[in-house]
Amino acid sequence: MTPSLDFALNAADSALRTLFAKPRASRACPTLADQTTELSTEDKALSGALMRVNHVGEVCAQALYAAQALGTRDAALRRHFLQASREEGDHLAWTRERLDELGARPSLLNPLWYAGAFGLGLVASRLGDRVSLGFVVETERQVEAHLASHLERLPEGDHASRAIVAQMKDDEAQHAREAEDAGALQLPAPVRALMRSAAKVMTTTAHYV
Repeated sequence: MTPSLDFALNAADSALRTLFAKPRASRACPTLADQTTELSTEDKALSGALMRVNHVGEVCAQALYAAQALGTRDAALRRHFLQASREEGDHLAWTRERLDELGARPSLLNPLWYAGAFGLGLVASRLGDRVSLGFVVETERQVEAHLASHLERLPEGDHASRAIVAQMKDDEAQHAREAEDAGALQLPAPVRALMRSAAKVMTTTAHYV
């Protein structure tokens, strides 16, 4: 089997696992000690919608890293992307588990979100490794800001969701720093603005669908 075919099969396997298999975390789900979560029906619905959006973000993260690992020719950078993907896999598992606990469903459009994110990641990788890393930095920074806004919007009593989101926020910031240290190129302002607009469409839609 040629390396390129092997990488392509790994990317396909990642897609199938992300969209159709039950995700498993390598780290324990974050919790707040001595804090129990009791939510009203209204708060439960809000938390479910917000965590669905966060789960979509993790579906997209799996797609982006799989595409960028497929697109780079640098073995060390490929390992970097795959390691980041594994860490993001914890987020995928945590958010899915929390959705189940809240009685909420994942987005019905997850295959579409995955395909779109994979395409963006592949395009970024074709523009060069430094651009690809720059795409990671900007994505993670936007996700970090998005998670910070969710910490403000989540019900105060939803300690379970808040603990997950707080840990995710810290991890995303770390991934951005690692990409910068690896030589990321800062993306032009219009590209960053376009990414924010696309993310806004996705998060708004995923809140309901």
